[in-house]
Amino acid sequence: MSTADVVIVGGGVGGSALAASLAGAGREVVLLERTRTFEDRVRGEWMAPWGVAEAKRLGLYDLLIAQGGHHLARHVNYDELADPADAEAGALPIGILHPDSPGPLCLEHVTMQRALFEHAGRAGAATLRGVTGVSVTAGSEPAVRFARDGEAHEIRCRIVVGADGRASGVRRTLGIPLHESPVDHLIAGLLVDGAEDWPEDTQAIGKAGDINYLIFPQGSGKVRIYADYDASERGRFHGADGAARMLAAFDMDCVPGSHAIAGARPIGPCRSYPSQDAWTERPHAAGGVLIGDAAGYNDPILGQGLSVTLRDVRIVRDLLLDSDDWSDDSLFGPYAQERGERLRRLRFTAECVTELFARFDADAVALRTRALARIRQQPERFAGVAAAAFIGPERCDAALFTPEFKARLFGA
Repeated sequence: MSTADVVIVGGGVGGSALAASLAGAGREVVLLERTRTFEDRVRGEWMAPWGVAEAKRLGLYDLLIAQGGHHLARHVNYDELADPADAEAGALPIGILHPDSPGPLCLEHVTMQRALFEHAGRAGAATLRGVTGVSVTAGSEPAVRFARDGEAHEIRCRIVVGADGRASGVRRTLGIPLHESPVDHLIAGLLVDGAEDWPEDTQAIGKAGDINYLIFPQGSGKVRIYADYDASERGRFHGADGAARMLAAFDMDCVPGSHAIAGARPIGPCRSYPSQDAWTERPHAAGGVLIGDAAGYNDPILGQGLSVTLRDVRIVRDLLLDSDDWSDDSLFGPYAQERGERLRRLRFTAECVTELFARFDADAVALRTRALARIRQQPERFAGVAAAAFIGPERCDAALFTPEFKARLFGA
Protein backbone atom coordinates (compact mmCIF):
# COMPACT_ATOMS: atom_id res chain seq x y z
CA MET A 1 0.00 0.00 0.00
CA SER A 2 1.62 3.28 -1.10
CA THR A 3 -1.32 5.56 -0.32
CA ALA A 4 -3.96 5.75 2.40
CA ASP A 5 -6.41 8.18 3.90
CA VAL A 6 -4.82 8.00 7.35
CA VAL A 7 -1.54 6.71 8.73
CA ILE A 8 -1.59 6.25 12.50
CA VAL A 9 1.79 6.01 14.22
CA GLY A 10 1.40 3.97 17.40
CA GLY A 11 -0.75 0.87 17.82
CA GLY A 12 -1.59 1.19 21.50
CA VAL A 13 -5.03 1.83 22.95
CA GLY A 14 -5.60 5.20 21.26
CA GLY A 15 -4.11 4.42 17.88
CA SER A 16 -5.89 1.09 17.59
CA ALA A 17 -9.24 2.48 18.73
CA LEU A 18 -9.06 5.29 16.17
CA ALA A 19 -7.93 2.91 13.42
CA ALA A 20 -10.88 0.61 14.08
CA SER A 21 -13.36 3.51 14.11
CA LEU A 22 -12.11 5.06 10.85
CA ALA A 23 -11.61 1.78 9.00
CA GLY A 24 -15.05 0.62 10.07
CA ALA A 25 -16.45 3.78 8.47
CA GLY A 26 -14.77 2.98 5.15
CA ARG A 27 -11.58 5.02 5.37
CA GLU A 28 -8.25 3.55 4.25
CA VAL A 29 -6.14 3.30 7.40
CA VAL A 30 -2.60 2.09 8.02
CA LEU A 31 -1.68 1.44 11.67
CA LEU A 32 2.04 1.25 12.50
CA GLU A 33 3.31 -0.34 15.71
CA ARG A 34 6.95 -0.61 16.78
CA THR A 35 6.70 -3.67 19.01
CA ARG A 36 6.15 -7.25 17.91
CA THR A 37 4.51 -8.13 21.24
CA PHE A 38 2.90 -5.87 23.83
CA GLU A 39 4.59 -6.12 27.24
CA ASP A 40 3.65 -4.88 30.71
CA ARG A 41 5.33 -1.50 31.10
CA VAL A 42 3.06 -0.38 33.97
CA ARG A 43 0.45 1.66 32.14
CA GLY A 44 -3.04 2.71 33.11
CA GLU A 45 -5.43 -0.12 33.91
CA TRP A 46 -8.22 1.86 35.62
CA MET A 47 -10.80 3.45 33.35
CA ALA A 48 -12.93 6.13 35.01
CA PRO A 49 -16.72 5.94 34.66
CA TRP A 50 -16.65 8.78 32.13
CA GLY A 51 -14.07 6.82 30.14
CA VAL A 52 -16.33 3.77 30.19
CA ALA A 53 -19.04 5.95 28.66
CA GLU A 54 -16.57 6.93 25.91
CA ALA A 55 -15.78 3.25 25.27
CA LYS A 56 -19.49 2.64 24.78
CA ARG A 57 -19.80 5.53 22.34
CA LEU A 58 -16.90 4.09 20.34
CA GLY A 59 -18.47 0.62 20.31
CA LEU A 60 -15.59 -0.87 22.31
CA TYR A 61 -17.23 -1.65 25.62
CA ASP A 62 -18.43 -5.17 24.84
CA LEU A 63 -14.98 -6.04 23.48
CA LEU A 64 -13.29 -4.94 26.71
CA ILE A 65 -15.79 -6.84 28.85
CA ALA A 66 -15.24 -9.97 26.75
CA GLN A 67 -11.51 -9.64 27.45
CA GLY A 68 -12.11 -9.74 31.21
CA GLY A 69 -13.01 -6.13 32.02
CA HIS A 70 -13.87 -5.91 35.72
CA HIS A 71 -16.10 -3.21 37.24
CA LEU A 72 -15.60 -1.74 40.71
CA ALA A 73 -18.51 -0.67 42.90
CA ARG A 74 -16.99 0.87 46.07
CA HIS A 75 -14.33 3.45 46.84
CA VAL A 76 -12.87 3.66 50.36
CA ASN A 77 -10.47 6.32 51.59
CA TYR A 78 -8.57 4.31 54.20
CA ASP A 79 -6.03 6.79 55.52
CA GLU A 80 -3.59 7.40 58.33
CA LEU A 81 -5.78 10.32 59.48
CA ALA A 82 -9.01 8.31 59.54
CA ASP A 83 -10.34 5.54 61.72
CA PRO A 84 -10.87 2.48 59.47
CA ALA A 85 -14.46 2.15 60.70
CA ASP A 86 -15.16 5.76 59.73
CA ALA A 87 -13.56 5.20 56.34
CA GLU A 88 -15.79 2.17 55.81
CA ALA A 89 -18.86 4.13 56.84
CA GLY A 90 -18.00 6.80 54.28
CA ALA A 91 -17.46 4.37 51.38
CA LEU A 92 -18.53 5.90 48.08
CA PRO A 93 -20.81 3.82 45.78
CA ILE A 94 -18.89 4.60 42.59
CA GLY A 95 -21.08 2.27 40.55
CA ILE A 96 -23.84 4.91 40.45
CA LEU A 97 -21.86 8.08 39.69
CA HIS A 98 -22.26 8.17 35.90
CA PRO A 99 -25.53 7.43 34.10
CA ASP A 100 -23.76 5.57 31.28
CA SER A 101 -21.35 3.49 33.35
CA PRO A 102 -21.69 0.81 36.06
CA GLY A 103 -18.44 2.00 37.65
CA PRO A 104 -14.72 2.14 36.87
CA LEU A 105 -13.41 -0.62 34.61
CA CYS A 106 -10.15 -2.46 35.37
CA LEU A 107 -8.29 -4.57 32.81
CA GLU A 108 -4.63 -5.33 32.12
CA HIS A 109 -3.23 -2.75 29.73
CA VAL A 110 -1.51 -5.28 27.48
CA THR A 111 -4.81 -7.16 27.15
CA MET A 112 -6.51 -3.96 26.01
CA GLN A 113 -3.71 -3.17 23.56
CA ARG A 114 -3.78 -6.64 22.01
CA ALA A 115 -7.57 -6.78 21.75
CA LEU A 116 -7.88 -3.31 20.21
CA PHE A 117 -5.01 -3.85 17.75
CA GLU A 118 -6.62 -7.06 16.52
CA HIS A 119 -10.01 -5.31 16.41
CA ALA A 120 -8.53 -2.63 14.14
CA GLY A 121 -7.35 -5.31 11.73
CA ARG A 122 -10.76 -6.97 11.66
CA ALA A 123 -12.35 -3.58 10.98
CA GLY A 124 -10.25 -3.24 7.83
CA ALA A 125 -7.16 -1.30 8.88
CA ALA A 126 -3.77 -2.44 7.56
CA THR A 127 -1.96 -3.28 10.82
CA LEU A 128 1.83 -3.49 10.67
CA ARG A 129 4.06 -4.53 13.60
CA GLY A 130 7.82 -4.46 13.95
CA VAL A 131 8.02 -1.04 12.32
CA THR A 132 11.26 0.94 12.83
CA GLY A 133 12.83 4.19 11.68
CA VAL A 134 9.57 6.08 11.33
CA SER A 135 9.87 9.55 9.85
CA VAL A 136 7.01 11.87 9.02
CA THR A 137 6.49 14.61 6.46
CA ALA A 138 3.56 16.82 7.37
CA GLY A 139 2.17 19.88 5.60
CA SER A 140 0.06 19.80 2.46
CA GLU A 141 1.35 16.40 1.27
CA PRO A 142 1.73 14.18 4.35
CA ALA A 143 3.79 11.02 4.11
CA VAL A 144 5.27 8.46 6.47
CA ARG A 145 8.46 6.51 5.82
CA PHE A 146 9.52 3.46 7.83
CA ALA A 147 11.35 0.15 7.68
CA ARG A 148 9.92 -3.29 8.25
CA ASP A 149 11.61 -6.67 7.86
CA GLY A 150 14.60 -4.98 6.29
CA GLU A 151 12.61 -3.16 3.63
CA ALA A 152 11.98 0.58 3.31
CA HIS A 153 8.44 1.85 2.76
CA GLU A 154 6.70 5.15 2.14
CA ILE A 155 2.99 5.81 2.43
CA ARG A 156 1.46 9.06 1.23
CA CYS A 157 -1.74 10.02 3.00
CA ARG A 158 -4.24 12.75 3.70
CA ILE A 159 -3.32 13.02 7.37
CA VAL A 160 -0.90 11.56 9.92
CA VAL A 161 -2.07 10.78 13.46
CA GLY A 162 0.50 10.70 16.24
CA ALA A 163 -0.53 8.12 18.84
CA ASP A 164 3.06 7.32 19.76
CA GLY A 165 3.10 8.15 23.46
CA ARG A 166 4.87 10.58 25.73
CA ALA A 167 8.08 10.75 23.69
CA SER A 168 6.15 11.23 20.45
CA GLY A 169 8.29 11.56 17.36
CA VAL A 170 5.27 12.78 15.41
CA ARG A 171 4.87 15.63 17.90
CA ARG A 172 8.48 16.69 17.33
CA THR A 173 8.06 16.53 13.55
CA LEU A 174 4.95 18.70 13.72
CA GLY A 175 6.86 21.21 15.83
CA ILE A 176 4.32 21.13 18.65
CA PRO A 177 5.85 22.15 22.03
CA LEU A 178 5.11 20.08 25.13
CA HIS A 179 4.68 21.92 28.43
CA GLU A 180 5.54 19.98 31.60
CA SER A 181 4.88 20.61 35.28
CA PRO A 182 7.78 20.13 37.73
CA VAL A 183 8.46 16.60 38.96
CA ASP A 184 8.28 16.43 42.75
CA HIS A 185 6.84 12.96 43.19
CA LEU A 186 7.04 9.63 41.37
CA ILE A 187 4.53 6.85 40.92
CA ALA A 188 5.40 3.15 40.98
CA GLY A 189 3.14 0.37 39.74
CA LEU A 190 3.02 -3.39 40.18
CA LEU A 191 0.59 -6.14 39.15
CA VAL A 192 0.07 -8.89 41.74
CA ASP A 193 -1.89 -12.12 41.97
CA GLY A 194 -3.10 -14.21 44.89
CA ALA A 195 -4.87 -11.37 46.71
CA GLU A 196 -8.24 -13.12 46.95
CA ASP A 197 -8.78 -11.80 50.49
CA TRP A 198 -9.04 -8.25 49.17
CA PRO A 199 -12.69 -7.50 48.19
CA GLU A 200 -12.72 -7.55 44.41
CA ASP A 201 -15.38 -4.84 44.06
CA THR A 202 -13.51 -2.29 46.23
CA GLN A 203 -10.82 0.21 45.31
CA ALA A 204 -8.94 2.05 48.04
CA ILE A 205 -6.86 5.23 47.92
CA GLY A 206 -5.21 7.15 50.73
CA LYS A 207 -2.01 8.19 52.45
CA ALA A 208 -0.05 5.96 54.79
CA GLY A 209 3.25 7.29 56.04
CA ASP A 210 5.47 8.20 53.12
CA ILE A 211 3.33 6.84 50.27
CA ASN A 212 0.05 7.65 48.60
CA TYR A 213 -1.27 4.18 47.86
CA LEU A 214 -3.83 3.12 45.22
CA ILE A 215 -5.41 -0.36 45.07
CA PHE A 216 -7.42 -1.46 42.00
CA PRO A 217 -8.69 -5.08 41.91
CA GLN A 218 -9.06 -6.78 38.54
CA GLY A 219 -10.97 -9.83 39.80
CA SER A 220 -9.97 -13.40 40.70
CA GLY A 221 -7.28 -12.26 43.12
CA LYS A 222 -5.43 -10.04 40.65
CA VAL A 223 -4.76 -6.45 41.75
CA ARG A 224 -2.86 -3.51 40.25
CA ILE A 225 -1.25 -1.37 42.94
CA TYR A 226 0.40 2.03 42.68
CA ALA A 227 2.42 4.11 45.12
CA ASP A 228 3.17 7.82 44.85
CA TYR A 229 6.31 8.80 46.73
CA ASP A 230 8.73 11.71 47.04
CA ALA A 231 11.06 12.25 44.09
CA SER A 232 14.04 12.44 46.45
CA GLU A 233 13.67 8.66 46.88
CA ARG A 234 14.08 8.00 43.19
CA GLY A 235 15.52 4.49 43.62
CA ARG A 236 13.11 3.33 46.31
CA PHE A 237 11.38 0.60 44.29
CA HIS A 238 14.08 -0.05 41.72
CA GLY A 239 16.27 -3.12 41.41
CA ALA A 240 15.82 -6.85 41.74
CA ASP A 241 14.06 -6.53 45.11
CA GLY A 242 11.99 -3.47 44.18
CA ALA A 243 8.74 -5.44 44.00
CA ALA A 244 9.36 -6.97 47.43
CA ARG A 245 9.98 -3.52 48.92
CA MET A 246 6.82 -2.18 47.32
CA LEU A 247 4.72 -5.04 48.69
CA ALA A 248 6.20 -4.44 52.15
CA ALA A 249 5.08 -0.80 51.91
CA PHE A 250 1.50 -2.02 51.36
CA ASP A 251 1.32 -3.71 54.79
CA MET A 252 -0.52 -0.73 56.31
CA ASP A 253 -2.15 -0.58 59.74
CA CYS A 254 -4.71 1.98 58.56
CA VAL A 255 -5.91 -0.22 55.68
CA PRO A 256 -7.83 -3.31 56.83
CA GLY A 257 -7.07 -6.26 54.62
CA SER A 258 -3.87 -4.78 53.22
CA HIS A 259 -2.06 -7.94 54.32
CA ALA A 260 -3.74 -9.59 51.34
CA ILE A 261 -1.86 -7.17 49.07
CA ALA A 262 1.44 -7.34 50.94
CA GLY A 263 1.37 -11.14 50.77
CA ALA A 264 0.45 -11.35 47.09
CA ARG A 265 2.71 -12.58 44.29
CA PRO A 266 4.21 -10.13 41.74
CA ILE A 267 3.32 -11.10 38.18
CA GLY A 268 4.74 -8.09 36.37
CA PRO A 269 7.54 -5.54 36.55
CA CYS A 270 7.79 -2.89 39.26
CA ARG A 271 8.45 0.41 37.53
CA SER A 272 8.33 4.08 38.45
CA TYR A 273 7.51 7.13 36.35
CA PRO A 274 7.32 10.89 36.94
CA SER A 275 3.92 11.74 38.39
CA GLN A 276 3.40 14.99 36.53
CA ASP A 277 1.19 16.78 34.03
CA ALA A 278 2.16 17.65 30.47
CA TRP A 279 0.09 19.40 27.82
CA THR A 280 0.07 20.90 24.36
CA GLU A 281 -1.82 24.07 23.64
CA ARG A 282 -2.49 23.11 20.03
CA PRO A 283 -2.32 19.32 19.45
CA HIS A 284 -2.42 19.62 15.66
CA ALA A 285 -0.61 21.19 12.73
CA ALA A 286 -0.95 21.10 8.95
CA GLY A 287 -1.13 17.46 7.92
CA GLY A 288 -1.14 15.95 11.41
CA VAL A 289 -2.93 15.61 14.73
CA LEU A 290 -1.98 14.09 18.10
CA ILE A 291 -4.05 11.91 20.42
CA GLY A 292 -3.47 10.32 23.82
CA ASP A 293 -0.19 10.85 25.63
CA ALA A 294 1.41 12.22 22.46
CA ALA A 295 -0.84 15.28 22.86
CA GLY A 296 -0.02 15.67 26.56
CA TYR A 297 -1.15 13.78 29.63
CA ASN A 298 -2.64 14.18 33.07
CA ASP A 299 -0.71 13.35 36.25
CA PRO A 300 -1.24 9.58 36.69
CA ILE A 301 -2.13 10.17 40.35
CA LEU A 302 -5.69 10.61 38.97
CA GLY A 303 -5.67 7.58 36.64
CA GLN A 304 -7.23 9.50 33.74
CA GLY A 305 -5.00 8.31 30.89
CA LEU A 306 -7.36 5.77 29.33
CA SER A 307 -10.38 8.04 29.62
CA VAL A 308 -8.55 11.04 28.15
CA THR A 309 -7.35 8.92 25.24
CA LEU A 310 -10.77 7.51 24.38
CA ARG A 311 -12.31 10.99 24.44
CA ASP A 312 -9.53 12.14 22.07
CA VAL A 313 -10.31 9.23 19.74
CA ARG A 314 -14.01 9.93 19.66
CA ILE A 315 -13.64 13.66 18.94
CA VAL A 316 -10.95 13.24 16.27
CA ARG A 317 -12.92 10.43 14.63
CA ASP A 318 -16.07 12.53 14.45
CA LEU A 319 -14.23 15.54 13.01
CA LEU A 320 -12.59 13.42 10.31
CA LEU A 321 -15.80 11.61 9.38
CA ASP A 322 -17.85 14.82 9.30
CA SER A 323 -15.55 16.60 6.83
CA ASP A 324 -14.16 15.81 3.38
CA ASP A 325 -11.53 18.56 3.57
CA TRP A 326 -8.77 17.32 5.86
CA SER A 327 -6.25 19.82 4.48
CA ASP A 328 -7.82 22.67 6.45
CA ASP A 329 -5.85 22.89 9.70
CA SER A 330 -8.79 24.63 11.41
CA LEU A 331 -10.65 21.31 11.24
CA PHE A 332 -9.17 20.37 14.62
CA GLY A 333 -9.84 23.71 16.31
CA PRO A 334 -12.80 22.35 18.31
CA TYR A 335 -10.67 19.40 19.44
CA ALA A 336 -7.87 21.69 20.61
CA GLN A 337 -10.32 23.90 22.50
CA GLU A 338 -12.18 21.07 24.22
CA ARG A 339 -9.03 19.12 25.05
CA GLY A 340 -7.27 22.20 26.38
CA GLU A 341 -10.03 22.91 28.88
CA ARG A 342 -10.44 19.23 29.73
CA LEU A 343 -6.74 18.85 30.56
CA ARG A 344 -6.69 22.17 32.44
CA ARG A 345 -9.46 21.02 34.74
CA LEU A 346 -7.86 17.63 35.26
CA ARG A 347 -4.51 19.31 35.90
CA PHE A 348 -6.13 21.44 38.58
CA THR A 349 -7.76 18.35 40.09
CA ALA A 350 -4.43 16.53 40.12
CA GLU A 351 -2.81 19.47 41.89
CA CYS A 352 -5.45 19.34 44.62
CA VAL A 353 -5.16 15.56 45.01
CA THR A 354 -1.36 15.87 45.15
CA GLU A 355 -1.64 18.45 47.92
CA LEU A 356 -3.91 16.09 49.86
CA PHE A 357 -2.12 12.78 49.32
CA ALA A 358 1.34 13.17 47.80
CA ARG A 359 3.11 15.80 49.87
CA PHE A 360 5.69 14.41 52.26
CA ASP A 361 7.35 17.47 53.84
CA ALA A 362 7.10 18.58 57.47
CA ASP A 363 3.95 20.65 56.89
CA ALA A 364 2.04 17.97 54.97
CA VAL A 365 0.14 16.49 57.92
CA ALA A 366 -1.06 19.87 59.18
CA LEU A 367 -2.19 20.89 55.69
CA ARG A 368 -4.05 17.60 55.16
CA THR A 369 -5.69 17.74 58.59
CA ARG A 370 -7.03 21.22 57.90
CA ALA A 371 -8.20 20.44 54.35
CA LEU A 372 -9.86 17.14 55.24
CA ALA A 373 -11.73 18.81 58.11
CA ARG A 374 -13.12 21.37 55.66
CA ILE A 375 -14.17 18.62 53.26
CA ARG A 376 -16.01 16.80 56.06
CA GLN A 377 -17.75 20.01 57.14
CA GLN A 378 -18.85 20.99 53.62
CA PRO A 379 -18.65 17.93 51.37
CA GLU A 380 -21.00 19.40 48.81
CA ARG A 381 -18.64 22.36 48.41
CA PHE A 382 -15.30 20.57 48.17
CA ALA A 383 -16.05 17.13 46.76
CA GLY A 384 -17.00 18.50 43.36
CA VAL A 385 -13.45 18.90 42.11
CA ALA A 386 -12.63 15.27 42.94
CA ALA A 387 -15.74 14.23 41.04
CA ALA A 388 -14.05 15.39 37.84
CA ALA A 389 -11.94 12.23 37.93
CA PHE A 390 -15.05 10.04 38.02
CA ILE A 391 -17.84 11.71 36.07
CA GLY A 392 -15.71 13.81 33.70
CA PRO A 393 -14.35 17.35 34.10
CA GLU A 394 -16.93 18.88 31.77
CA ARG A 395 -19.76 17.73 34.06
CA CYS A 396 -18.44 19.75 37.02
CA ASP A 397 -18.99 23.41 37.88
CA ALA A 398 -16.33 25.58 36.23
CA ALA A 399 -16.10 27.67 39.42
CA LEU A 400 -14.42 24.74 41.15
CA PHE A 401 -11.30 24.90 38.97
CA THR A 402 -10.03 28.26 40.20
CA PRO A 403 -7.35 29.63 42.54
CA GLU A 404 -10.13 30.85 44.81
CA PHE A 405 -11.41 27.31 45.31
CA LYS A 406 -7.91 26.05 46.12
CA ALA A 407 -7.43 28.87 48.63
CA ARG A 408 -10.68 27.95 50.39
CA LEU A 409 -9.59 24.31 50.58
CA PHE A 410 -5.95 24.66 51.58
CA GLY A 411 -5.55 28.23 52.86
CA ALA A 412 -4.53 28.97 56.44
